[in-house]
This record gives sequence, C-alpha cells and structure tokens, in this order.
Amino acid sequence: MYDVERISIEVVSAIACFILVRYMIKPFRLTGETRYLGLPLGFGFLGVTYTFSALSFSPIGDFASTKWVQLFLRAFAFLFLAVTYYFSKSAKKTRLLWNTTIGLVVAIFAGLILLAILFPQPLASAYMSAQVYVRIFDIICLSYISIHALKSHVEQPDPTTLIIPLGYILLGVGQYSVLIWAVDRSILAFFGGLVLRLAGLAVFLFVSYRTFYGSEKRENK
Repeated sequence: MYDVERISIEVVSAIACFILVRYMIKPFRLTGETRYLGLPLGFGFLGVTYTFSALSFSPIGDFASTKWVQLFLRAFAFLFLAVTYYFSKSAKKTRLLWNTTIGLVVAIFAGLILLAILFPQPLASAYMSAQVYVRIFDIICLSYISIHALKSHVEQPDPTTLIIPLGYILLGVGQYSVLIWAVDRSILAFFGGLVLRLAGLAVFLFVSYRTFYGSEKRENK
C-alpha cells in the first residue's frame, strides 16, 4: 500500500540531493580545497540512500536487503555532515585530524553495512528496533547541525543564510515524524515526515540556486 507514492517521494528526494551536489561541488572545483567536499559528499550520500529506499519498494526486483544499507548509510550521511560542520568551526583543525576522523567514521559504517549485507536474515528481526535508535541518532546529528548553522548566521547575519538552519530543522522534524511511525505505525506521521524532508531539501535547493547560480549571473554581467 502507498508504494507508488513512497517511490515517487524517494526518487524526487534523490534527484534533489544530486542537484545539490552539482551546485555544492563548485567551490571545490574552483579552489581544490578538500574542506569544500564535506557538504557535496554528505548530500551525495543522502541521495544514494533515497535511491536505495526507492529500489526497496520497487516491483522490478528483490531489493529488500537494501533497507539495512540505506538505514546505516543515511545515518552516516548525517554524521558526515555534522563532522563537516564541526571542523568548519575553526581553521586550527588540522587536515590530518579531519582525514583521521572521516576515515574512522567510514570504517565503522562500512563494517555495519557489510554486516547487514552478509547476515540479512539474523538481523531481520532487529530492523524495527534499529530504526528507532538510528532515527534518534539522526535527530541528534541534525540538531547539532541546525544549532551550528544558526550560530554561524548570528555571527555573520545574511538573509540567505537565515533559512539554512530551517532546512536542517525541517529534516530533523521529518526524522522525528518517521520515528513516531517506527513506534506506532502512524501512516500520517510517516508521510508527514516525507513531506517535511522534501520541504527541507527545497530550502537547500533555493539557497544553492541563489548562492551559486546567482553569483554566476553576476560574474557574467
């Protein structure tokens, strides 16, 4: 039930994330600085998880095992974004510390995903419980990012940056709605969470368009 609607929302979410990657990768292309890779990689990982989620509901094949992959990978994406914002706080953070932290995070989540792929049956009964804990983890990461983005706006006020925290807040509330669904199976909470996710991604698309495409138009003039 509602598979078509769910697939449609997941596909739209994936496309939105990949468009964001296209915009957000521009600073790295211009400067070559690896510190600009955090946001495009984070949203790229998110786009991959939404693709996996769409496949898991697709009738074209058996993609049920991807549900564990998308669950862990989405948590990794939010953690990756949180780590990116953390290291953006100070220029004193060394590149070695950044690389070590990211390497450790990647190793942990790669191990979890490999475990889910190799032993899907023993883990099947634990999926619903895992959803609850992972959603809570996602909310914590998004809360940190929202607070950090809001502080950055307060330090350097700008009408455009004001709505960046709103995007992360919408994603966080969306995760909370899906968490409610994971506990009591409320279909309203589930689709409410998906709609909030789309709203959050729409905010980022608006900001990215204004920031990068708008700057290109000014340069061309």
